[in-house]
This record gives sequence, structure tokens and C-alpha cells, in this order.
Amino acid sequence: MEVILLERVAKLGQMGEVVKVRDGYARNFLLKRKKALRATAENRAKYDGMKAELEANNIQAKSEASKVAEKIDGRDVVIIRQASEAGQLFGSVSVRDIVMALANDGVTVARPQVWLDAPIKAIGQQKVTIAVHPEVEASITVTVARSDEEAERIKRGEDISTRREDQDAAAEALAAAGEFFDPEAQHEDVAQPAPEAAPAEK
Repeated sequence: MEVILLERVAKLGQMGEVVKVRDGYARNFLLKRKKALRATAENRAKYDGMKAELEANNIQAKSEASKVAEKIDGRDVVIIRQASEAGQLFGSVSVRDIVMALANDGVTVARPQVWLDAPIKAIGQQKVTIAVHPEVEASITVTVARSDEEAERIKRGEDISTRREDQDAAAEALAAAGEFFDPEAQHEDVAQPAPEAAPAEK
């Protein structure tokens, strides 16, 4: 289906452009949210009549969005979750969780404005883009940790999950060394080859 965009749509086009998209995407998203019109002759004429008003509204909305973006940009949002020793979450952090965390921080955004490729499933930090306006974006850091103390350690640059994995690996290695390299067993192993080595030298 061909549509006329009524605003800039990321990865699709600018206001006024005629673009071809899948029918389902057009019906369920672009047309439903009034981001586009079907590209008919009648709607092309309608858009030409709306263009000046749309552009004026867009400039005003963009200006207001820029002020909001300044408040959001660079924020660090902390989300506390239970996780395994290796840092894997019991569950995940979704767009809804980020929207709620921002709301608790005094910032109101809608779910479609939060660009998260996939739910966060591990302890650590991740940059997330907030599309405050089709032409204005802000970037926040989402810190996921098991406690406020751990969140502070992550912010300082400690790689919590790797550090714990290393500790676990080291503990396992020590236990294995204790089993396979028992001092008494090693002494016996060294003592046995000695008689065979002596005749070989003569």
C-alpha cells in the first residue's frame, strides 16, 4: 500500500513523502495513529491543503520536544531485579519497565517512544533511545542490578556478571585441583617411574 506520511517516521521517510509499505503496517500503525494517509488522488490534494498547518504544528511540537529531550538525555535509570550469580535475570526488563522507571523519576513517555530492540535479560548497562518526537531523540542509560549498591558498582565500571563468573570458575578450578592433584597421589605417581628410569641410563 502507498501512503503519504503526515510526519517523519524513522527508517521510512519524511513528512510529505509517498512511501510503499505492507498493508498490515499501514492499517494497524500508520493510518490508525494518523501518521499517514492512503496515497489516493483525493488525499494528495487534502495533504497539500494541510501541509502548511502540519509543518507549523510540527515546528511547535519539535521545539517543545527539544526541551523535554534536554531533561531526559543522559539520564541513568536504575531497575532492580533478581538474577542468578552469573548475572542472568529471572525474567527480563521490558519497555513497560523502562516507562515505569522513568515515570518514578518524574518523566512521562509513551511505550512507542522507547526504542528497545529486545528485552534486557542480564545485569549491566544498556543505552536506550527515547523518541520524544519524530525528529527529536534522547538517549538514556538503563542500569539493571540486584541492589542499589550493585547498581553503583556497575556505574563505576565494574563488570559484575563477568567478575562473578570468574570467581565461580576460579572456585571450580581450585576444587578440581584439590581432587586431581592430591599431594599424596602425586608423590606415589612420581615414585613409581624411578626404577624404570635407572636401567635406561646404563
